[in-house]
Amino acid sequence: MNPLFHDRLNVLLLAVALIGLLSGLGLWLAGRTDAANLAWAVSAIPVLAALAVEIVRSLARGEVGLDIVAALSMSAALLFGEFLAAAVVALMYSGGTLLESFAQGRARQEMTDLLSRVPRTATRHRNGALDEVGLEEIAPGDLLLIRQGDIAPVDGRVESARAMLDQSALTGESMPVRLEHGQDVMSGSTNAGEAFDLRVTRRAADSTYAGIVRLVEAAQKSKAPMARLADRYSLLFLAVTIALATAAWWLTGDPIRAVAVLVVATPCPLILAVPVALVAGLSRAAHFGVLIKGAKPLEALARITTLILDKTGTLTDGRPQIVSIDRHGDLSEDDILYFAAALDQASKHPIAQAIVAAARARGTALPAPENAVETPGEGVVGTVDGRRIVVGGAGFVAAQTGVSDPEGAVIEAGSVMVALAVDGELMGHLVMADALRAGTADLLAGLRGLGISRILLATGDRRAVATAVTQGLGLDAVRADLTPDQKVLLVLTEHKNGPVMMVGDGVNDAPALAAADIGVAMGARGAAASAEAADVVLLVDHLDRLLPGIEIAQASRRIALESVVAGIGLSVVGMVAAAFGYLTPVQGALLQEVIDVAVILNALRALRIVPG
Repeated sequence: MNPLFHDRLNVLLLAVALIGLLSGLGLWLAGRTDAANLAWAVSAIPVLAALAVEIVRSLARGEVGLDIVAALSMSAALLFGEFLAAAVVALMYSGGTLLESFAQGRARQEMTDLLSRVPRTATRHRNGALDEVGLEEIAPGDLLLIRQGDIAPVDGRVESARAMLDQSALTGESMPVRLEHGQDVMSGSTNAGEAFDLRVTRRAADSTYAGIVRLVEAAQKSKAPMARLADRYSLLFLAVTIALATAAWWLTGDPIRAVAVLVVATPCPLILAVPVALVAGLSRAAHFGVLIKGAKPLEALARITTLILDKTGTLTDGRPQIVSIDRHGDLSEDDILYFAAALDQASKHPIAQAIVAAARARGTALPAPENAVETPGEGVVGTVDGRRIVVGGAGFVAAQTGVSDPEGAVIEAGSVMVALAVDGELMGHLVMADALRAGTADLLAGLRGLGISRILLATGDRRAVATAVTQGLGLDAVRADLTPDQKVLLVLTEHKNGPVMMVGDGVNDAPALAAADIGVAMGARGAAASAEAADVVLLVDHLDRLLPGIEIAQASRRIALESVVAGIGLSVVGMVAAAFGYLTPVQGALLQEVIDVAVILNALRALRIVPG
């Protein structure tokens, strides 16, 4: 059924139930008891009919819901002449349905906000003019104008001198981020500063925000396993309710007690509190940049005890960085970086691009190289400012210049040494390394504090590199030289120690992410295999997002369980009281509505979870 139509139908049914109840009360006060009973019965029948249709649809899907209890209570009240009770149950049930719908909508607010922010058009530079175009017309290489307050519609790079971006909708970080010329812009970010130009790097359908939207839509269609648990035990609860009602009637000979028992059990807090609390948790996690693909992964995330981490791009940044510059001639460190970066503009190798990015980050203006010739995977030869430059591996530079590395040039495990020669003389080395993400040790300590007792590294890199990078982190095990199949085997083996979470970012991690109880992908880049296979996607490449994600999952599950235990406990007490004649059907209906409102409000506490 269309959600809008469903909500309007519920409003209509609530209005009919309310008008009928009030009209009957007016007639009863006027002494017209028969007319009052008729008004109450008429107000209950449409709600009962709509409920019967919903029950039939559920049964056709193979689901037995607790709405059957509501139908039985209204039917029994009408059958035994408790027309006021039937009208109250009808009002409370239709009102409770609307309350649940409102609570669900409130719980999904953060994810709904993400969807509502999707831009439809963009302002593109074309032939010296600006034109407004649909997102489907934008192609890589196009130049867009992002005005103040605009949302970046696609992934791209800052083409202007700088840009100030608000990424709070994606990451939960309240402070705007300043980006310099050439730095990457994530689609979905809001321009919090002056207008700037954006050079498009991805089509709209392949951009980060489009991937996030697809993942959010998938998450919103999920059903919580705890909610499925409620469905699974609906027959048991239904049987207990009917048994108690029948026993009360049989032992006392008073059918009204059976009606009261049924009324108190309508509806069950289990079917209200669980989805509200877990969906609220999904929404809250999205606010902190953690997109969980449904309530089932959210519940599983709360129970993780083993964590397996990929290295490159997960535990480390995945991008080589300059850790030091060694001089062997008369050039300064800035000059060595200048010549190396200027020539490396001609190469697409990740190390070359990292050197160029480092120079630009220092504000260095790089001239275009001339006569550049690249030997793939080894180095580049060319001319910069009229001087012959060779940059690349030590062996490549030595072969081009006849000058070998000086004695004592030692490279540590996990590092790469890039040599630079100018006019046939070795001038220096740039030492590159894929460094650990900042705060990794504190992050792992925080994860252990949340109940993760076993943390392992799984990487395809050499053992010497893996050991050097993770030294001092206190990992329980380091598994190196692994193929994708071996990563899957490791995940399956670790299941014996409890629920397993695997975190990775590459295509080679996708099989292991799918094999784990919870797969976590770094970033939401379009249709990347890792993001598609994962249960959880960190919307930005910050591993520390795991902490709030797990905290929110644990708190949401705890709140759901609290609501269930309290709600069911109070309902059972009320049913027993009704069976012994301490509650009339009308009093039972009012009591149950108070319980329902209380458990829903308690479930909505998940929206106020503040991690750490």
